[in-house]
Amino acid sequence: MAQCVQSVQEFIQDSFVPLVAALCSEEAERLTRKNSLSFAELVKPFCRLTSEVHMRDPNNQLHIIKNLKIAVNNIITHPPQPGAIRKLLNDVVSVSQPAEGLVANVITAGDYDLNISGIYYSWFENYRECFLQSMPASDHEFLTTMLQCMLVVSSSEPEPVEQFLKLSQEQHRIQHSSEYLYPKWFIPNTLKYYVLLHDVSTGEEQRADSIYEEMKQRYGTQGCYLLKINSRVSNRGTDEQIPDPWSQYLQKNTIQNQDCYEDCPYTVISNKSSDHLISDGLDSEIKDGLPNNFKTHPLQLDHPSGSLDSTDYTKATTSLQDSKKSNSGTPHGACLTLTDHDRIRQFIQEFTFRGLLPHIEKTIRQLNDQLISRKGLSRSLFSATKKWFSGSKVPEKSINELKNTSGLLYPPEAPELQIRKMADLCFLVQHYELAYSCYHTAKKDFLNDQAMLYAAGALEMAAVSAFLQPGAPRPYPAHYMETAIQTYRDICKNMVLAERCVLLSAEILKSQSKYSEAAALLIRLTSEDSDLRSALLLEQAAHCFINMKSPMVRKFAFHMILAGHRFSKAGQKKHALRCYCQAMQVYKGKGWSLAEDHINFTIGRQSFTLRQLDNAVSAFRHILINDSKQPPAQQGAFLREYLYVYKNVTQLSPDGPLPQLPLPYINSSATRVFFGHDRRPAEGEKQAATHVSLDQEYDSESSQQWKELEEQVVSVVNKGTIPSNFQPTQFCLNRYSDNSKFPLAVIEEPITVEVSFRNPLKVPLLLTDLSLLWKFQPKDFNRKHEGETKELGTCDGAMIGTEAIAEFLINSEETKVARLKLFPHQTGELHILGVVYDLGTVQGAVTLDGIDPSVGLQTGKFVSNGLSVRGRQDLEIQGPRLNNTKEEKTSIKYGPDRRLDPIITEEMPLLEVFFINFPTGLLCGEIRKAYVEFVNVSKCPLTALKVVSKHPEFFTFGGNTAVLTPLSPSASENCSAYKTVVTDPTSVRTALLSSASSVDFGVGPGGQPEVINVPLPDAVLLPGASVQLPMWLRGPDEEGVHEINFLFYYESIKRHSKMCHRVLRHTAVICTSRSLHIRATVCRSNALEDEEGRGGNMLVFVDVENINTSETGVKEFHIVQVSSNSKHWKLQKSVNISEDKGVYHQKHGKSSFCLSRTVKKNLTRSLFENYTFADIVFGNEQIISSASPCADFFFQSLSTEFKRTHVQSHTHASQRAAKQSFDETVRLIQRCSEVDLNIVVLWKAYVVEDNKQLILEGQHHVALNTVGKEAFSFPQKQELPEMVLLKFFRPENTPVPARPTPEQLSNLIKTSLHYPESFNHSFHQKSLCLVPVTLLLSNCSQAVVDVMIDLRHKTTSPEALEIHGSFTWLGQTQYKLQLKSQEVYSLQLKACFVHTGVYNLGTPRVFAKLVDQVTLFETSQQNSMPALIIINNI
Repeated sequence: MAQCVQSVQEFIQDSFVPLVAALCSEEAERLTRKNSLSFAELVKPFCRLTSEVHMRDPNNQLHIIKNLKIAVNNIITHPPQPGAIRKLLNDVVSVSQPAEGLVANVITAGDYDLNISGIYYSWFENYRECFLQSMPASDHEFLTTMLQCMLVVSSSEPEPVEQFLKLSQEQHRIQHSSEYLYPKWFIPNTLKYYVLLHDVSTGEEQRADSIYEEMKQRYGTQGCYLLKINSRVSNRGTDEQIPDPWSQYLQKNTIQNQDCYEDCPYTVISNKSSDHLISDGLDSEIKDGLPNNFKTHPLQLDHPSGSLDSTDYTKATTSLQDSKKSNSGTPHGACLTLTDHDRIRQFIQEFTFRGLLPHIEKTIRQLNDQLISRKGLSRSLFSATKKWFSGSKVPEKSINELKNTSGLLYPPEAPELQIRKMADLCFLVQHYELAYSCYHTAKKDFLNDQAMLYAAGALEMAAVSAFLQPGAPRPYPAHYMETAIQTYRDICKNMVLAERCVLLSAEILKSQSKYSEAAALLIRLTSEDSDLRSALLLEQAAHCFINMKSPMVRKFAFHMILAGHRFSKAGQKKHALRCYCQAMQVYKGKGWSLAEDHINFTIGRQSFTLRQLDNAVSAFRHILINDSKQPPAQQGAFLREYLYVYKNVTQLSPDGPLPQLPLPYINSSATRVFFGHDRRPAEGEKQAATHVSLDQEYDSESSQQWKELEEQVVSVVNKGTIPSNFQPTQFCLNRYSDNSKFPLAVIEEPITVEVSFRNPLKVPLLLTDLSLLWKFQPKDFNRKHEGETKELGTCDGAMIGTEAIAEFLINSEETKVARLKLFPHQTGELHILGVVYDLGTVQGAVTLDGIDPSVGLQTGKFVSNGLSVRGRQDLEIQGPRLNNTKEEKTSIKYGPDRRLDPIITEEMPLLEVFFINFPTGLLCGEIRKAYVEFVNVSKCPLTALKVVSKHPEFFTFGGNTAVLTPLSPSASENCSAYKTVVTDPTSVRTALLSSASSVDFGVGPGGQPEVINVPLPDAVLLPGASVQLPMWLRGPDEEGVHEINFLFYYESIKRHSKMCHRVLRHTAVICTSRSLHIRATVCRSNALEDEEGRGGNMLVFVDVENINTSETGVKEFHIVQVSSNSKHWKLQKSVNISEDKGVYHQKHGKSSFCLSRTVKKNLTRSLFENYTFADIVFGNEQIISSASPCADFFFQSLSTEFKRTHVQSHTHASQRAAKQSFDETVRLIQRCSEVDLNIVVLWKAYVVEDNKQLILEGQHHVALNTVGKEAFSFPQKQELPEMVLLKFFRPENTPVPARPTPEQLSNLIKTSLHYPESFNHSFHQKSLCLVPVTLLLSNCSQAVVDVMIDLRHKTTSPEALEIHGSFTWLGQTQYKLQLKSQEVYSLQLKACFVHTGVYNLGTPRVFAKLVDQVTLFETSQQNSMPALIIINNI
């Protein structure tokens, strides 16, 4: 709220002051013009009396007048036109702006801290002052009429007395001639005051004194005065500095004129009789320039251009500009000294004391006498006689009255007007009590006569007088003012007078802290007829709301918005901008997005109009970056305004830095960086390695697997250690990857940056010429030489090539990624700073009826509206929050994110891998041959090519020697993937032997079977060269979808400091279907001797089940070969009698066959020993199982066994120190049950696909480790145990020593009975039948064993007696023997029979224990099978 420096009482007193007219001769005016002042301007600073003034009221009581001010104005014969007044008021407000850089007033209201700038500044005060002074005089009041007239004549004139006479006649003519209706005079016979103006520097003082004496004789000492001025000649070089009291009165008006003339395009013409212009409180020079004939204000919105409707004025604009320049450049009072100032001040006091106040006092007495005489008559009689006898006082209707029924128009001599005259005179001389009484009396008379205009005036001044009465005898009658305002506005239709009432009453109410009533009063007067008035009153109402005891912040903001709107309509752009900015403090950040958008949009427009382009850009930016809820059409308008403003800003400084654009949003953390070329797509059967691309989603688990594979191969290359400077290869960097280190990029290989854009608007955005912004520092890493930094190398393609996207369309509310590329041509350090582009919109991109026309627009198929701006956005990525140390956990710290700061390294080889005829579906165990093509697409040779995978059992490149690898698939029948040899189909199914070492196939203890060397010719791949190598694949044993990762590792021949190796990734997806299920068991044979006379034979039972249930078209499986692989065992022959049994399998069929094995000669347990391969062929073609790929997959299946053996050896070594003797014994017993035997079942499957029969082949592996224990081709699924209660127990601290199981103890001794199957005996000749039986005992362990044989076998089972009968053994009943390691002992026994029949000879019980082991109990040995003998009678 504009707070006045004056109090309310002082403001009202200065608003209503006694007016004195001044009429000067031309010579007198010339004297004052030496000081660049008119006479009225000359005396203006001295018109306030510095001392108290005394006068007597009609009751002869002394009345004291304090701080009295008078106004001396030139005479103007034409009232100012409304248009001129409007323009004057508009100019006064326009030039009154808050000064920049001043400390703003901060008001705290609740949660708001409001910066209310301009609270103490003067645009409202200036407007109010100018409005009150420029009000035209009205017939219903006498406050603005001339009380007296000064006639000013120069002493240098030839006949000054005659000149006084002429001026007196001129004044009389102006007052009483019907030609002049303006100005208004208080009484018919205006008192004149004669002033002789004497120029001290040029005039004759003696002549002046003589003339003054003559004047005193003619006009009396009370009616004339000699004023001496211009005591010095104007000399700018003088040292004396005379103050300029006129500047504070004239400076603002000079500025008003200046702005008015500069902004106004009209030709302003002034009156030729400038001597008779009234200033109404302003200097005459300004009034000379006021176009009084304006009917409309040039800044009214509904009248965009002004017009001149009078030809009375001829002075052109140029002369006014000259006058304006002279006013602003020439100092005032240049010829006046301080003595002259005192003379002028003394003149005003003398005039007031001797001329004006006595005249006013006399007039008040006369009027009072009339009032007293009126009170002697009754009111009713007086009213009647007034109507009957005062014919000249009959009320007459005016045009205004006919239009607005404002009441009567009284003649000048009407008694009611005499009361009003007395009231106004009392009010002007601060006799408020008497004034109130008169106003109150007049109010009743006017209301009785229904003279509403007069009544409203009386009510208005009565209320003011009541307020101004000293001591406040009565409260302020606010209802008087409300009635007056309503009457002025609604009945009289006079908004000027209503506005004056509001201005006065609002100040009075505010002084009483009645801000709510003041605000309501101010708001009530806002209307459409004057935008400037409405704006000022709304602004004052807003300040009332904020100054209340409980500030109403939102009402303040709302009314500031209304005020800003009306200021804008009135052409007051600066004030409108200020109002909106102040209101924005309340709306900002409170969720009122639509209000914020409106305010920001208006601020942007107003700022642009005022050429405050930075503020305009900032305001429009706020609209666009917030989540706007505006409809699409409005958002499009906002965007176009923003682009237009921004374009103007950039045109002012075309060579300046690129501005930061707010649209579209960039999700910097989602930025991805990809290093390398895009992979070539598949061509027919030729499939490129999947590697890495930006289309793949990030998988942390997969990323960790690739990292482990790379560490594994690097460890193998570096002989088991990982270098300290090892940095895992990351092809694609994103928010989840480890970006703490500078990534490495290779020269001449592209760097792709994927930037995520989001369009928050409902209208499409068009980005053109979109590219990356970067900074590059060249470096030679070999020479350690650093070059100078070069920025913004988009124009320097020799260092970094930049790819630009010509057009990039982002539809409404769409998130879209752009992939931008850089091509480094030098080594060094690259820093990607951001993106640069032209922001624009698509022509006609407005959503209608909910349908966005931009949907489906393709690049190059849309048209820009031609409005776009060039700008940039920076990519600022925040690293991960650190949370390792205590300091980091207790504070918020972020680590670096260097994904946009790659290091460009030297040239490196680049490998591309293609897979030819690579399958996507296989049967479990199926063998398929494919080819892999390796291509070096770089300019440097590559070497040390390796491949690493977590599933080495899935593939092989063949053995280390060419002998073990088949040359071509066509070398065998049906294009088999195996190496085959034709055999005789009629031959007995006996084993065909061969041997191979695991080292030949890259498998061995301590090695890494997952890391496989790729057999390149000469171990080097030259630039541009390619090579194709065969690759055998085997379907995983478990059905389902398998993802198998291959990591190809290679190096450059030349070692580099930054990058030592490169890798290439490939993920193969294989879907496997069920095929066969193999179960095998190994049992001890009853035969104690093999062909070499040693007892070590076993039987192997193999069960084959067809479990294929898929609809793959598999008709049948053929078992074509069974092979054994072992260091100690070999297949001997097949003991199946049927030719077809176990060979042919229908779907879901089962088959089993028995294979015989025999122990090898060499029984040493060396891990590097060759494996013996024994093949039993069921067809006419032998598959060489010791060659690739059969042996490869067999040895890879053993790799896990090597690891297990390696771990167990370390475990046993650590335990053996404490319990060496006991553990060795247990191990010896356990070895009796172990068997190191592997079975390979090779098969063929006949498949019908697309009406063609295909033959598939494959192999299954079964590892037999324990005698009597069933083994499977793939692990059985463990059934989930039933849910049981959770039990807690305390583990025992003492470890329980490992004890051999009964099954293991039972395998120490192998027994066998040799006897005839049938025996003939004549029981008639001899009743006892004796049969010799040989019991063979074989020690299966490597230790000495004590054996006890007990022949006292008594069968307790009656069923056994019935079936087998009873017999007895002759001779000893017990034998105790000691068998050495692997010893076979033969014991001769005799069995005695007394009847014929079938007998079971397997009754001897055999007990065994190791020598010197007391803790082990004897355990009964198991016989392999019943030993039946038939006894016949002859």
